[in-house]
Amino acid sequence: MKMMFRSIALLAALWTTAASAQDFTGPSIGVQAAWSSASVRNPTTDLGTATIDESKDAFVGGVFVGYDQQVLPSVVIGVQADLNFGASDKIVRSSAASAVTLDPKRDIDLTARAGYLVTPDTLLYVRGGYTNTRVETTLRSGSAIRTSSEDRDGWLVGGGVERILWDRVSARLEYRYSDLSDGDGKFDRHQVLFGVAYRF
Repeated sequence: MKMMFRSIALLAALWTTAASAQDFTGPSIGVQAAWSSASVRNPTTDLGTATIDESKDAFVGGVFVGYDQQVLPSVVIGVQADLNFGASDKIVRSSAASAVTLDPKRDIDLTARAGYLVTPDTLLYVRGGYTNTRVETTLRSGSAIRTSSEDRDGWLVGGGVERILWDRVSARLEYRYSDLSDGDGKFDRHQVLFGVAYRF
């Protein structure tokens, strides 16, 4: 029993030491996965207005690279670039006479963040910046089919928490809202992301 308690105490000491050995300053690279919910209502496309009012939940996975700087004892700022891909994320409205399909191919996010260290190894932060989604639009009317691919530009805001688990490795949980609308149409997205980063 004493040996078990000693082992637990040793593991706790190693956890604390490892977490404190690395701060949030420097470059990082990581992977992430997300639940994503997209909502569209008559968005403007290269083919004109797509008559559709639908939502779609999907799984998203991707990679990111970033750089953070601890500018004050409890303040961290940083920049990040993401590349994400969705699975089963086509948004479809169909009937016997016509159909509309919006198929997101990939997402690119370029963002900045600012955070506050609630502990030396736990960062609460907000994020904002630019987002771009490559979307393939298909309109079918009777036997006629038209297809176009376009880049939809937008903006995003969000926030999350990141914790250094051990030396050079951190994990994060984050929420993002993205607006890709153009004109009177609606095209937005809610995401909850989980990521793991290696910090150089």
